[in-house]
Amino acid sequence: MNITGIYATPGYSGFFFDDQRAIKQGAEHDGFTYEGEPVTNGFDEIRQAGESIIVDVELEDGTVARGDCAAVQYSGAGGRDPLFKAEEYAPVIEGPVADELEGRDATDFLDNAELLEEMEVDGDRLHTAIRYGVSQALLGAAAEAENTTKTDVMADALGTEPATEPVPVFGQSGDDRYTNTEKMFIKGVPVLPHALINSVEKIGENGETLLEYVEWLVERSQELGPEDYDPRFHIDVYGMIGEIFGAPYDRDEVVDYFAALEEAAAPYPIQIEGPMDVGNREDQIAAMVELREGLDDAGVDVDIVADEWCNTFEDVQAFVDAGAADLVQVKTPDLGGIHRSGQAVRYCEGTDTRAYLGGTCNETETSARACAHVALATNAAQVLAKPGMGFDEGYMIVENEMRRTIARRARNQPQQTDEVTADD
Repeated sequence: MNITGIYATPGYSGFFFDDQRAIKQGAEHDGFTYEGEPVTNGFDEIRQAGESIIVDVELEDGTVARGDCAAVQYSGAGGRDPLFKAEEYAPVIEGPVADELEGRDATDFLDNAELLEEMEVDGDRLHTAIRYGVSQALLGAAAEAENTTKTDVMADALGTEPATEPVPVFGQSGDDRYTNTEKMFIKGVPVLPHALINSVEKIGENGETLLEYVEWLVERSQELGPEDYDPRFHIDVYGMIGEIFGAPYDRDEVVDYFAALEEAAAPYPIQIEGPMDVGNREDQIAAMVELREGLDDAGVDVDIVADEWCNTFEDVQAFVDAGAADLVQVKTPDLGGIHRSGQAVRYCEGTDTRAYLGGTCNETETSARACAHVALATNAAQVLAKPGMGFDEGYMIVENEMRRTIARRARNQPQQTDEVTADD
């Protein structure tokens, strides 16, 4: 079944674009916004409304499949593509992108997605958000044309056997790191709470504030969690451990702090995302390796998660090959085509690095559902609850999409029978 039309409509995303550099340099809150001037190219304000592009791919029988172009909250930071402005990029989708894809067989998902991935307009590759959103719609179009699930289309493209149980969902609390986390405990969320530790105030000048918070996590999880609840704590510190301690990262002072985090989290495992941000990929990998080796030598069991400077498929390969992380975040909008996220998860197979299929609060319900299928198709270690910062909505969207898909796949499996044949 052929693609007959591709249409782009500017829309909103599930959160906001934030100028990370301005915030890390000390921009102060003004209610929900920030005071001061932005410092990252493309920003008009330090915090501005998130944007998306709603992509419709129409098939010859009139069926329409959707995808949403979206970019991360901290666009333009850590080597990422620039701020995504919907009005600027919508004509690219309805123009050059549509010209390339209209008339192609919708069932050729991987070929179509790879064509999109390699496209150039005026000598430049398409913005990652365009590749992300249009490829979601191509995935949906293939599933519609084949009357199957997006999970099965992705699994066929990647050569995988899909998960038969939901992938553990990682809930993010935003700045409301107490109330939202209590919600997660009540619902028994397996990985939590992110916590948004992006300033010295939130971590403490010597890290003491974060330690107190981790102790609170243990106490409150045992009070509110369901019976036999065994959470994994995942804290994103946005490089703040590096800010307060500095290099080298294998020295006693740093290792002792991680040992204190391990002790505070006991009896539950803890993983720390983005322990430092040193400004480029090569140095970031070296710093992460140094930290991991220091922790390993000291017998400190805290997992390290790569985020900053781990954006593209090639970045994921570099971090994994160097052994720079226990987990790599596959930050779905930054990899471009959604199949590239699946390929990145697969690259971790057979290594000491697990794959966290992440993304951003600044996506949409459509992109979140598409990522749930990637998580199932690849059986990732964990998948982010998104979009938004309210937690409940994102958790519902991702968890329910996986449960719905698993139930549909189970119904469609050939039924086993106990009938005895004449030869028995």
